[in-house]
Amino acid sequence: MSTLHVLSHSPFGDDRLSSCLRVIGASDALLLSGDAAYALQPGTAPFKTLNARGLPLYVLAEDAQARAIEVPDWATAIDYPAFVELSIRHDKVNSWL
Repeated sequence: MSTLHVLSHSPFGDDRLSSCLRVIGASDALLLSGDAAYALQPGTAPFKTLNARGLPLYVLAEDAQARAIEVPDWATAIDYPAFVELSIRHDKVNSWL
C-alpha cells in the first residue's frame, strides 16, 4: 500500500519533514508544496537529506518558481493536474498539516 506524503510547511520552521522521513515507506512518495519547496535550496540540511534518500520526490512547479528555487534533477516539478494524477496513483494521501 503506497502513500503520497504532502508537505506544505518550511523545513526550517518545524520538524514535519523529519517526522515524515521517519515514517515514509519504500513505495511512498513525497510532494513538496508551498513553503516546503524551500527544502530544495542547495547546500541546506533538508536538501542534502532528500538527495541522499533517493525517494520519489515531487514539487509543485509554481511554488518552486514563486520562491526562485531551481528544481534539482533528482526531483520532479509538477503542475496541479499532475498532482491530482499522483494522488490517484497512490492508495492514500497524507497531508502533514
